[in-house]
Amino acid sequence: MRSLLCLLACLTLLGGCASKPKDPSGIWINQAAIDAAVDSQHLREALLAYGPNLEWNLNSARQQATFSNGFELADGQLSAQADGLWQVSFYGENHEVLKPEGELLIQQASATWPEQRFARPKVKVDAAAPAGSSFEYSLYEAFLAGSWKIRSGPGEGGLVIFHADGKLDGLPGAERFALCLAGDCAAMSGEYDSLWLQLGQEGNEWIFVRDGDQLQIFEALNRAQPDEMPDLHPGPQRWLLERD
Repeated sequence: MRSLLCLLACLTLLGGCASKPKDPSGIWINQAAIDAAVDSQHLREALLAYGPNLEWNLNSARQQATFSNGFELADGQLSAQADGLWQVSFYGENHEVLKPEGELLIQQASATWPEQRFARPKVKVDAAAPAGSSFEYSLYEAFLAGSWKIRSGPGEGGLVIFHADGKLDGLPGAERFALCLAGDCAAMSGEYDSLWLQLGQEGNEWIFVRDGDQLQIFEALNRAQPDEMPDLHPGPQRWLLERD
């Protein structure tokens, strides 16, 4: 009888442990989108194919969940569900379901979004950095890693370095950059990849094309009428960079 009670107690304990979902707290990034951008060298196509969500920040103790899509943030309430699932509830009836699977976090397909996969970031980001920075830093390091030599354009012969935190060295007239991920910049540049180059408080949109170890940066020409949303297209090439 005592053995039977012990067995039942063990089974109950094991069952409770098995039913408790794995804690997903922390930051998760859409590594699949980054890998696709690096492989294809087409940033917009990769984000459209593997996004739109780029980063989750989860805190099970506070029941908080925040996601970033590169343009806006949304906060939801995180709660544990059966079968190892976690639900993020937003205002109204909207909710998303997340499931930790090994080293991945799976955002299950819903009426709003397709299935998306997230991984832990390898690039360290300061705790005070804005939400979404882990994805951006990881993307910048992977997509623009290394030093680039200016083959043509202002500063020809010099070296350019794109830092993971958005700092830029060696490109005349610019000290910071940002790749366009979503939002107004994506709507304005359409099918083209674009980036923002800034010096001090002044900056402009540029169109870029990656081709192997070469990076072309073009002036962004606006074909829209004054009362229309800007419609940016590649203009004259300003720089041709080659990975050093």
